[in-house]
Formats: sequence, C-alpha cells, structure tokens
Amino acid sequence: MTLDVWLDIVAGTFLVAGAFLSFIAGVGIVHFPDLLARMHAGTKPQVLGMLFMLVGLAVRLRSWSVAGLLLLVILFQMLTAPVGAHMVARAGYRTGKVHAEDLEFDELTEDTERHDGPAPGPTSNRT
Repeated sequence: MTLDVWLDIVAGTFLVAGAFLSFIAGVGIVHFPDLLARMHAGTKPQVLGMLFMLVGLAVRLRSWSVAGLLLLVILFQMLTAPVGAHMVARAGYRTGKVHAEDLEFDELTEDTERHDGPAPGPTSNRT
C-alpha cells in the first residue's frame, strides 16, 4: 500500500470520528434535561468532533495553505467555544433557568446578589 492510501485511511478515520462526535453532541442537546447538561453536550464533543473533521480534511487535501487556514479555524473555535458556553451558562443562571439543586457549588450567587439584588428563583418549567 502506498503512502497516499495510508493518508486517505487516516483522513477517513478522522472524518468518521469527527462526524460521530458531532452527532453525539446533537443527540445530547436534544436528550439532556437541563441547560447545563445541554451546554456541556453542545461544546465539548462538538468542538472535538469539528477538530477531528478539520484534521481529516487537512490530511486528505495535503495542502499547506489549506492546513494553515484550517489551523486558524481550529484556534478560533477553541478560543470562542468556552467563552460562548460561559456566557450561555451565566445568562441561564441570571434568568433562573439553572436550578440550585443541580449545582454542586454556587459561587455566582454572592456576586449576582451584590450586583443585581436577590437571585431569581427557578422557573416553573425545566427547559
């Protein structure tokens, strides 16, 4: 077997693994019951799945210019996904979508009460 065949196998493996992780992230977003679990499912496996897919694409295309561009996409995603997840969690907490019984540590209550007044209670529906 030639090097091209081996690289295609490696690229295909990365692409299939990335697609699987992205699919699992989508299933987790639909399946999990609360905001924090959905947020976790939407960031962790999705980012790793996208990383695998982009690495597989770089291996398949075998171009330095494409690899450089894909590296920038990977770095941008790795920087923005945690920030986005943090902002979603903070907004969910401030609007009462995060329930106190779901938290092991609640370090945000003091800061929120000091800044905004008493923290809002959980809403009647758990979505």
